[in-house]
Amino acid sequence: MRTNKSGMCIKSINRVQQCQYSHNRGFTLIELIIGIVVLSISFSVITSLVMPATVQSANQLQQVRAAELAQTVMNDILARSFDENSDHAGGIARCGEPSSNPCTAHNLLVLGNNGDLVSNDGESNRTLYDDVDDYLCINKADPENPEGLDCADLSKWGNTSFANDLYTGFRLIVDVFYDGDYDGVDDGRIANAKLIELRVIPPDGDAIVVTSYKVNF
Repeated sequence: MRTNKSGMCIKSINRVQQCQYSHNRGFTLIELIIGIVVLSISFSVITSLVMPATVQSANQLQQVRAAELAQTVMNDILARSFDENSDHAGGIARCGEPSSNPCTAHNLLVLGNNGDLVSNDGESNRTLYDDVDDYLCINKADPENPEGLDCADLSKWGNTSFANDLYTGFRLIVDVFYDGDYDGVDDGRIANAKLIELRVIPPDGDAIVVTSYKVNF
């Protein structure tokens, strides 16, 4: 029997066919180790690219929801009267006019009842809020921290369009103060304009801040 260079059996001259055999060759230990290393590197690259994109996508979704919530709540606030002593039926009579009651004193624009849903004017829940001051929900000593403030917890707002599962974990901070010269700084006295600063804090990500003015007219 003769063999070719590849090691496979061939027929001999006397036409007697010899058996054909081959040797199956598997992976060596070194090849297996190299393969494992390559796979590990590949998975690491995929993870480093995909996971941050997933987290970023989730944060962007929360930012969109925070912006929507901020706009909805701000619209709700602006629909209320300028002051507790304003005319709540059309706004014909302004507070501070000779024939009307004075506007709420500057030092009374404070957090109502230690942060629960009772406003500084005594309204017991949000369905009774009738002026922008009622929404005030901020700890002046720690203005960016809503912890301990029931008014900042949407789940305690009751039956409102934005107190639902879509905004679970979102918290609000609302500051209201007189700013008659529109410079973003508390005037420290009664003025004909109030600045409303609303901060929406999503469970993860940066807060959304929306500001607007309510004018005494």
